[in-house]
Amino acid sequence: MSYTHLCPEERYYIEIELEKGTSQNKIAEALERSQSNISREIKRNTGQRGYRHKQAEDFAQERHKNKPKEVKLTDEIKGIVNVRIENDCSPEQIAGRSKQEGIISLHHETIYQHILADKKAGGELSRTKNHHFA
Repeated sequence: MSYTHLCPEERYYIEIELEKGTSQNKIAEALERSQSNISREIKRNTGQRGYRHKQAEDFAQERHKNKPKEVKLTDEIKGIVNVRIENDCSPEQIAGRSKQEGIISLHHETIYQHILADKKAGGELSRTKNHHFA
């Protein structure tokens, strides 16, 4: 069973049931979640005024926004991408070849975003021999 984040409706249900005095086990059962999942949710998101669903949702969104993201475009990878763009490869070709060669698995959209960032910074990647990127 794969984990899915609690939705706002589930958080609202938790708040209502806690106010009624329902046990965490019963809440978990009703939501078809593990008891530890409910316990962790309550512990992480209870403020001075108790567990409040809107506050819990805000806390969860903030944690998600601030968690470290994997950086795929390191300077080394950017160098490889840049050379391939200069050699007239499309982002789709670069992504496919990089994966095939075991260098890195990139989505072509990541490469397009790199080209756009370079263009905004005054770079020349968007002006290749046969490709003109927007």
